[in-house]
Amino acid sequence: MSTTPHRLWYPRPARAWLEALPVGNGRLGAMVYGGTATEELQLSEDTVWAGGPHVFDNPGAREALPEIRRLVFAGEWDAAQRLIDAEFMGIPVKQPPYQTVGSLRLAFPAGEDEGVSGYRRELDLATAVHAVEFSRTGVRHRREVFATAADQVIAVRLTADTPGAVTFTAAFGSPLATGTSSPDAATIALAGRGEDSGGVAGRVRFTALARAVAEGGTVTSRDGELRVDGADAVTLLVSAGTNYVSWQDLGGDPQARADRDLAAAGSLTYARLRERHVADHGELFGRADLQVPATDAAALPTDERIAGFADGDDPQLAALCFQYGRYLLIASSRPGTQPANLQGLWNDMTDPPWGCKYTININTEMNYWPAGPANLLDCWQPLFTLLRELRESGARTARDSYGARGWVAHHNTDAWRGTAPVDGAFWGMWPTGGAWLAMSLWEHYRFTGDMATLREHYPVLADAARFFLDTLVEDPGSGHLVTCPSVSPENAHHPGDGGSLCAGPTMDGQILRDLFGAVDAAGRLLGVDEELRAEARAAARRLPPMRVGARGQLQEWQQDWDAQAPEQDHRHVSHLYGLHPSNQITADTPELFEAARVTLEQRGDAGTGWSLGWKINFWARLADGDRSFKLLSDQLTPERTAPNLFDLHPPFQIDGNFGATAGITEWLVQSHTGELRLLPALPGALPEGRVRGLLARGGFEVALNWSGGALAEARVTSRLGRVARVRSAADLEVESGDGTPAEATRPAPGLLEFPTRAGADYVLRPRR
Repeated sequence: MSTTPHRLWYPRPARAWLEALPVGNGRLGAMVYGGTATEELQLSEDTVWAGGPHVFDNPGAREALPEIRRLVFAGEWDAAQRLIDAEFMGIPVKQPPYQTVGSLRLAFPAGEDEGVSGYRRELDLATAVHAVEFSRTGVRHRREVFATAADQVIAVRLTADTPGAVTFTAAFGSPLATGTSSPDAATIALAGRGEDSGGVAGRVRFTALARAVAEGGTVTSRDGELRVDGADAVTLLVSAGTNYVSWQDLGGDPQARADRDLAAAGSLTYARLRERHVADHGELFGRADLQVPATDAAALPTDERIAGFADGDDPQLAALCFQYGRYLLIASSRPGTQPANLQGLWNDMTDPPWGCKYTININTEMNYWPAGPANLLDCWQPLFTLLRELRESGARTARDSYGARGWVAHHNTDAWRGTAPVDGAFWGMWPTGGAWLAMSLWEHYRFTGDMATLREHYPVLADAARFFLDTLVEDPGSGHLVTCPSVSPENAHHPGDGGSLCAGPTMDGQILRDLFGAVDAAGRLLGVDEELRAEARAAARRLPPMRVGARGQLQEWQQDWDAQAPEQDHRHVSHLYGLHPSNQITADTPELFEAARVTLEQRGDAGTGWSLGWKINFWARLADGDRSFKLLSDQLTPERTAPNLFDLHPPFQIDGNFGATAGITEWLVQSHTGELRLLPALPGALPEGRVRGLLARGGFEVALNWSGGALAEARVTSRLGRVARVRSAADLEVESGDGTPAEATRPAPGLLEFPTRAGADYVLRPRR
């Protein structure tokens, strides 16, 4: 089977933002349109937000909490909602949004939009370089654009095959601009300020710079416009800086940051910038690859492939989707940057949908599902920094709103690390978002065995547990320890404004069971907090059990309310957290496993883009690869996927891209039960293929080849030297990577167990 390059391509320029293609270095990003008469780079910088440091906590919350709990337990949900909205919601009730920097626009000589031929626009995922080529009046033009993490600029290279043929003007524009200027003869500058939000003053200041380095011709800059005439080639460097130092500190110098990055990048040739960028990106992107046979459809433009995927024969688009999710995570989340938000990094608005924040009742978590299995561990780091900061801001909310130790975050946070409930009781009164987010720290340990990182971040887990040990209350009806007030994210069990409010929804119990288990296990590994661990174990035993309802479904709430819930096809399926991403529901819990399947059948396959992404993972965990692939097909349609492969809620939300990438890894390797399950949910649509570089919990890296829908060979690299337990549809035999036999046992049909050495490879094949 040949290797197919992973590229998005189009035979025309982008006409709208969702046709433009993204480049990013984790902090600074651009959407590139690829025009011929004009070019636009719509710019984003991940610390440009409205508002500023602010205490969102409601001073009336703690006093109101006992009455809120009484009303919820009494079933007086509407009254509880009114009290929560009045006394418990954050102030202001909406968190500030992420905002655009603006655009850098290039204009080429008048009339040059005519006579264009041989046009091609592409994004090469392996190099993270955007390229445009076309001919006009006998001259072949080429532009390249990339955002380099190695040198912290966006680089644009304009060339032509005829000397002196590169001529254009360039200028910034921004809805947040406070001024444009020409600081020197080859540079233009944009200054701007984040907007006020909900009575919170906009305090972010930013500067963007663009400098032309021409080979031949002339360069001038006047009154904020850059002009290049008759050059052979031009490198245009774009930098940006803000005054954002941290969620508490806006004492930085945006001009100095932008100047520093521009000067450093300007000291390098374009060839060297490109070389450094490709090497830096490739070190991450090249860790994993998925190849399936390409049909004729793989040669079509990407938007045509999306339109034809559901009814066509284009299995390679699934591999492109897998790698695009990896590309987007690399481009939007690097050590030292902000985490990937609802749109990753890219945003062309000042008030984007849902504020383009961090929605932590599924969306931010989903953004990072590929980080472990798709071999992008480094990209997790911004999320871990966010968690350390939420531990600090959330401790204030825990103390002032709940009278509790530890820390809490509800269903949203932002650049200012707001942790109070927001948006209204119906959506915001969910105290378990921080706990779910914190589980990523334990997942990192499960994949890596990295004790130093676990020790560094353990206080985040421990303090998340302390909050719930202080705030769980006994349900007067069942005697279980429950969260109250809470919601099952964004779903109502009864009509009415307070119809989502409840005590102890199923998802909360599942998350807390995981959190308490992680704290117990991590504390034991680190030799700390024996008393806390004992408290966590005791509390876990008193959490409500998962229950199967009268319709055979997994109950979403303690009570069997599912059949009367107003939205029977609700996009959130929160109570299946136990199936994915958790491991509380598996084939080893057959009654719950079947109830999860029934729940998914009752909810139906329809959903928003990100909801389909979660369902891809659910059905993979149920070992139904064909149904999982069908959900990917539902997602890869023009209704749920933009021409540039961005996932659509609609509108655009990037979490569905990441959910799909994670789901594809679940088709190929699963490790959530302590075993390496090889091809546990391989769709029939992918009978042949190969993958390398997938990571499994326990410290293993896996490569697979399959043919005829069955495993042909697996190569397992042991990073930690732990015992490998490998399950497959066929009995396997194992040998060391050097061809010598390896000691192994077969505890059960289809299960192979063998000791490993750290750094050693093991080859597994079906027994003859």
